[in-house]
Order: sequence, then structure tokens, then C-alpha cells
Amino acid sequence: MIEQRPLLTAMSHIIMVLGVILVAFPIWITFVAATHDDIRMVQAPLPLLPGEHFFENLDKTLFGVGLSGTESAPVWLMLLNSLAMALMIAFGKIAISLLSAFAIVYFKFPFRMGFFWMIFITLMLPVEVRILPTFEVVASLGMLNSYWGLTVPLIASATATFMFRQVFLTVPDEMLESARIDGAGPMRFFFDILLPLSRTNIAALFVILFIYGWNQYLWPLLVTTETDMTTIVMSIKQMLEAAEQSPQWNIIMMTALLAMLPPIVVVIGMQKLFVQGLTETDK
Repeated sequence: MIEQRPLLTAMSHIIMVLGVILVAFPIWITFVAATHDDIRMVQAPLPLLPGEHFFENLDKTLFGVGLSGTESAPVWLMLLNSLAMALMIAFGKIAISLLSAFAIVYFKFPFRMGFFWMIFITLMLPVEVRILPTFEVVASLGMLNSYWGLTVPLIASATATFMFRQVFLTVPDEMLESARIDGAGPMRFFFDILLPLSRTNIAALFVILFIYGWNQYLWPLLVTTETDMTTIVMSIKQMLEAAEQSPQWNIIMMTALLAMLPPIVVVIGMQKLFVQGLTETDK
């Protein structure tokens, strides 16, 4: 029997509502700022209700040159660059991690666990630690100002390899034996059995890795010197620096609002699989 405590329930709901307000208020202010003109945004007090310039600011931001007085690519191109980078990083990390985990779990070769621990130790060496030699390699290969330069150094993932290894270890040995009896080779077993069983884990990892790739700032800042390769996160930072001379907060906030949309769409669209992938303990 569950004891009913109205006061405790009411307090829980009040705390939850306050938490939602605390998280959502900055997003609301961003939306409101994106609906006013630049003159209103430099007047006090700041508006708390939407204005009438949303579609005008959207057209000016998305298809114009962004913030006037700065040399930058159109925001739609920045969004495209960020989307390409995030997708390539997410799919690249997942593909490499799946194959490496498959090899470690199902293939017997010398120093197998040694190689696994070498991969795992790379968690102590993030991009920021090895950024100079990585940049030197990318520059030597001629991959500056390209999608390959933006993504290839970031697609190896020890965390994803470890995660898929743990998933594959939960697969019963009887499945492998049955596949061998049926004449299935290693790759057939991989594609027909392991991938379907890992579907929710792949979805959960895809959401995390997409947001990781979308929010990259330091590495794109180093390997891109052409405005056509600028990402949306870099653009917001550049706009904030230029705002000291010409504050157009409506354009800056509209750009920030557009930058939030793709990650939100990915999280909402894959929410069910994402939760399943994080909570499933067996197959």
C-alpha cells in the first residue's frame, strides 16, 4: 500500500516547476531577443515578451551575412558545416568502435587485451592534450579547411569501444555457435545478430556523439581559416566579440536559437531509444 502524502507531493511538483523555469528562462530570453530589432535590445529594461521582428530577423540571420561589420559565412552554411561535422563524427565513432569491440571480443589474437587497454588508456589523452601533434599531422596531410580535417582526428573513441565491448560480452555464446552451425561467417554474424542487438545502444551513443561533435569549438577554430568552413559555435563566439563595436543582439540571439535546434531535434526524435540504450542491462 502506498501512503498518500499531499504536502510532499505538492512540494515535489513545486520544486520540479521551479527547476523547469530555471532551465527554460535563458532559452525564453534568447527567443524574445530574437524577435525584437537591434535598437530595442540596447534599451533598458530588456523585454520579456516577444516582439514583431521574428521572421525579419530569421531571414536576415539565415540568408544574410549574419552580423554586419564582420566577415563571416551565411548562417545556413555554418549550420550545414556543423551538421556535416557532427554527423561524420557520430557515424565515424560508432563504426570504428563497433568494429574494434567486435574484434576484441570475438577474435583471438596475441596481446588482445593489451590492445584493448591501450585503447582505454587514450581516455587520459583528450584532444586538448595532443592538439599540437594532431594539428601537425592534419596540416601535413593537407586536410586543413576540409570536413576530413574537422572530423578524422575526433572519430576514435575509447568510451564507445568499451561500451560496445560490454554489450557484446552479454551476447550468449550459443548465438555464436548457432551462427557457425548455420554457416554464417564473422561479418554475417556481426551484421545479422550483433547490430540488431546493439540498436538501442547505438542510438544512445549517437545522441551523445552528435551533441559532442556539434559543440566542438577549439578544434574547428584551429583547422579552419576560411570563412566558408566556419561552424555555428565558432560563429557565435565571433559575433560576441564583434558585439563590443556593433551590438546586434537580435542577430546574435537568433543565431544561438538556430544553433540549438538540431541537437534538440535529435534528442527529441531519438528520446525513446536513447533512454532504452542507457537503461538496458541485458539483451
